[in-house]
Amino acid sequence: MTAYDDLMEFTRHTQALGEVAGRLGWDQETMMPRGAATQRAEEMAAMETVLHARRIDPQVKDWLGEIDDSALDPVAKAQMRHIRRSFDRTSKVPAALATRLAKLTSAAQGIWAEARADNDFKAFAPTLSEVIMLKREEGQALASGGDVYDAMLEDYEPGTSGEELKAMFGAMRPVLSDLRAAVREAQGPEPLSGTFDEGAQMKLTRVLAKAFGYDMARGRVDKAVHPFSSGSGLDVRITTRTNPADPFNCFYSTIHEVGHAAYEQNIDQAYLLTPLGRGVSMGVHESQSRIYENQIGRSRAFTGWLFGQMKDAFGDFGIKDEDTFYATVNRVGDGYIRTEADELQYNLHVLLRFDLERALMSGDLMVSDLESAWNDRFEADFGYAVDKPSHGVLQDVHWSVGLFGYFPTYSLGNVYAGCLNEAMRAALPDLDSDLAKGDTSAATSWLGAHVQSNGGLYEPREVIERAAGQAPSEGPLLSYLTEKFSGIYNL
Repeated sequence: MTAYDDLMEFTRHTQALGEVAGRLGWDQETMMPRGAATQRAEEMAAMETVLHARRIDPQVKDWLGEIDDSALDPVAKAQMRHIRRSFDRTSKVPAALATRLAKLTSAAQGIWAEARADNDFKAFAPTLSEVIMLKREEGQALASGGDVYDAMLEDYEPGTSGEELKAMFGAMRPVLSDLRAAVREAQGPEPLSGTFDEGAQMKLTRVLAKAFGYDMARGRVDKAVHPFSSGSGLDVRITTRTNPADPFNCFYSTIHEVGHAAYEQNIDQAYLLTPLGRGVSMGVHESQSRIYENQIGRSRAFTGWLFGQMKDAFGDFGIKDEDTFYATVNRVGDGYIRTEADELQYNLHVLLRFDLERALMSGDLMVSDLESAWNDRFEADFGYAVDKPSHGVLQDVHWSVGLFGYFPTYSLGNVYAGCLNEAMRAALPDLDSDLAKGDTSAATSWLGAHVQSNGGLYEPREVIERAAGQAPSEGPLLSYLTEKFSGIYNL
């Protein structure tokens, strides 16, 4: 065997162990007994110790030194790009720090959940301070004298920077704020009312998952407090949540997570358990979940079909026709929760978090001032005050598990989705006739071929440029949102 073959075999074993660690995380969110949290923290730390050791194994360095990338084919070169990047980054982080972070963030997740349930930010603040301290230490090691937040972004969106995102988001914020203000002044649809059986919601949510191409033979749908997708290749699981007063939360959380899961399921299986066998970045990942959820799932055509499905499931639920249902699905309303936000206001939630976490990492904002900073910014952006911490600074799990640099990929994913939707609609002029019948296959096949099947073969922005025929920019997203909500609200 060549050095490349040896390295790839070693890497496949490491990837497989990473999948096992991911399954522990899935179990923690879905089925793990509450009393197991302390032991699970030890288990997660042990797995991270093993994974970190494999990622910086001296033999990997030797193999990398032996391999001449110029002699490799394009796929092998892409594998090497990921392996070298991972080795270089992991080698900069001391093993003891990686283990401490894994143990702390596993335990912090439970502390956050209790503080959220009790609406007590002060109970979580000391733990969050410790997480931030360790993440800064990790970021400084990774940055090697450069920008700490940029180093964190590399874990989620290689090739971008905080300043680039600041410029993009700075262009988005006034357009979104002005459109939001105009919508709030207009006469809009009434919110959905009534009670919707949670068992019937779960039954329909599985119909929706299959309608968007989710392969249940390689996946499953469970319930969790915070919906997520987990896994890759032949084992990709999703979660959703139910609320008897709000079935849309269940249905669109499911469609969103199916977008993530479909990406993983549709990657070329030749890349299974290799660095190319995962989505290339969180921004590209989010582009799939958001285009499934919004541009396809909340379109006038698809909601017409969903209206019929809901009537079959729940009988007469108080909405008279498909046009009213479309407006109701896309209703812009007040709310505190990012994951429940309408399509228009969602990015404002993300931009708030982006600015705050950059300030936390730079030391410009202290944890002791975070709750008041959050509340002030929220009121400035949305026009009303946060009523309790679980609706504000404690609502998201991300910071408790150390995911700094993750939040901006949500909005970047929306930007990517805007570009992809424009290209997809040009390529599929009759798409709406299919969506009106609940047939998403033309759209999901186009995305599968142009984005998902590539896995990590290309760099994130190259994926979008190749699929959309243009460099990513906020323009298509802002045009789409303006046209859509101007139509719904007769602006």
